[in-house]
Amino acid sequence: MTVIGLTGQTGAGKSTVAGMLVEYGCVHIDADLLARTVISTSETVLSNLKREFGADIFKKGLLDRKALAKKAFSSFANTEKLNSITHPAVTKAIEKIIESQREKGAKAVIIDAIALIESGEDKLCDFTVAVVAPREERFERIIKRDNISSSQANERINAQKDERFYIENCTYTVRNYGEYSLEEELKPIIARLT
Repeated sequence: MTVIGLTGQTGAGKSTVAGMLVEYGCVHIDADLLARTVISTSETVLSNLKREFGADIFKKGLLDRKALAKKAFSSFANTEKLNSITHPAVTKAIEKIIESQREKGAKAVIIDAIALIESGEDKLCDFTVAVVAPREERFERIIKRDNISSSQANERINAQKDERFYIENCTYTVRNYGEYSLEEELKPIIARLT
């Protein structure tokens, strides 16, 4: 079974690329969605988030994701704190899914993770793919996708590593903008699946 790591900055189009690869028989693991489940069910993670970001990220005993996001994405340092708390638990959950898919005979699995490299999840992969797009396009996409303000969008973008980090640390780069055709950009990746 092939394990593909898919990463890139917020709004670059990782989900779009993952959706296209699913059509070729890949199983999609969305690390963001998985993280929501892991975070909300792990007492250790919740306790550590409370310690690092304060009790006000909880409302009526439940994690307030917007309050956490506001604090966690306010700086690169805070984003790193969030990641150091959540990544180990999310990585364990991803490893379980990969093993389960291997047992089921899946052809390929995609780990779609914005922090694929920082979390060490890239070590689980046969190869990695960076999806890139210009800042302006990513900015517009995340405002629309997440229904956030322009200042919140800028905070999220500024709290991430720059495009070069993803390109230099991945096997392939997929350009998701302008004159580039995603179908053409994905050809070398699809060739490894067939």
